Amino acid sequence: MVIFWILVASAGGACIAVQAAANGSLRTNLGDPRYAAFFSICGTMLTALVVMLAIRPAFPPAAALRTAPWWNWVGGPLGAMFVLAGAALTPKLGAAAFIAAVVGGQLVCSLLLDHLGLMNVPQHGLSAARLVGAAMVFAGVLLITYR
Repeated sequence: MVIFWILVASAGGACIAVQAAANGSLRTNLGDPRYAAFFSICGTMLTALVVMLAIRPAFPPAAALRTAPWWNWVGGPLGAMFVLAGAALTPKLGAAAFIAAVVGGQLVCSLLLDHLGLMNVPQHGLSAARLVGAAMVFAGVLLITYR
């Protein structure tokens, strides 16, 4: 079953690469990465609205909204920053170099989140194998970036 979930996550990664390329092209056409990010996020909101109207899930209790830790709410702004970065940098770096750098940054942050057990992530300590794996990813970033 783990292989299936890895494939699903890989498909999500493919969507991120296509999103970065689409937003980068939109930035080129519009001349401003901020508008590319804005229209991309409008598409996200419209999609979320259609899905919510279609499946009509129950609204979370007010207590759940009030008691959620502050860091539960940073996903939207961080997603907007990612969309803006993709729109601004994909035309400069290319899709592969941009995504490789993104994956490198994600990996370092993920290793820290795992090691420290932050944000309700199960704690997984650093190990030699994890550090070597991260170094290999960064070697890949360099190889892709400097062809």
